[in-house]
Amino acid sequence: MSNVFDLKGNVAIVTGASTGLGVQMAYALARQGATVVCVARRQNLIDEVAAAITKETGAETLALRCDITDTQNVEQVVDAVLAKFGRIDILVNNAGTGAVAPAEDITDEQFQNEFDIDLFGSFKMARAIAKKAMIPAKYGRVINISSMYGMVGNKIAPCSPYHAAKGGLVNLTRALAAEWGKYGITVNCICPGYFYTPLTVDTLNSDFFQANAKSFIPLERYGNEGELDTATVFLAAPGSTYVTGVILPVDGGYTSM
Repeated sequence: MSNVFDLKGNVAIVTGASTGLGVQMAYALARQGATVVCVARRQNLIDEVAAAITKETGAETLALRCDITDTQNVEQVVDAVLAKFGRIDILVNNAGTGAVAPAEDITDEQFQNEFDIDLFGSFKMARAIAKKAMIPAKYGRVINISSMYGMVGNKIAPCSPYHAAKGGLVNLTRALAAEWGKYGITVNCICPGYFYTPLTVDTLNSDFFQANAKSFIPLERYGNEGELDTATVFLAAPGSTYVTGVILPVDGGYTSM
């Protein structure tokens, strides 16, 4: 039986690939044979990530600094990838931020920044790649990374701008899926719950967060490294031809309750 998740010959761009879930998803695509372009604002970190991915998986990688809020910078990165590889098959829109504060104390700047990165920045990447690579090729896989908080509210960590921006990304996914389907482009959205990363491990292992997991997550724990990989690879796969406009929570069941 052929490997329906084989990504050899595919070129994937992963934004926010300097830390956390972006790194995990970049590795996941590389393990399936994709060429992976790591994109983030900190060049030193993506250089390290790209080199480590190539060393471990043998996949070809490229590290390009990009501020996804800067339209010109986005266009330059897309042009650079096309100049080197001649194609872009997969976009994982993972770059994001999160302002945590009570809604009544959120500043205009915090709210605007959230939308500029999580929503508008994701749109800018999708727009440029669709126009320059995917629509001409009549093929593409766009995977937006929202959050379970793009689907529900929460009483644990007040972050109304994050909820709003990630909720916008959920429905942007549906809009782009509807509009670009005729070009052979699928657009889907993953909504992760809390995952262990080097930046979250201490917080998630605290007594408060462990009690929260037992109370509010059916699996009674947080996500481990690698547990987002299968969703990413599934939605990126050439065989997932008839899957588009899907909002896929990977949250241990949090949003089922």
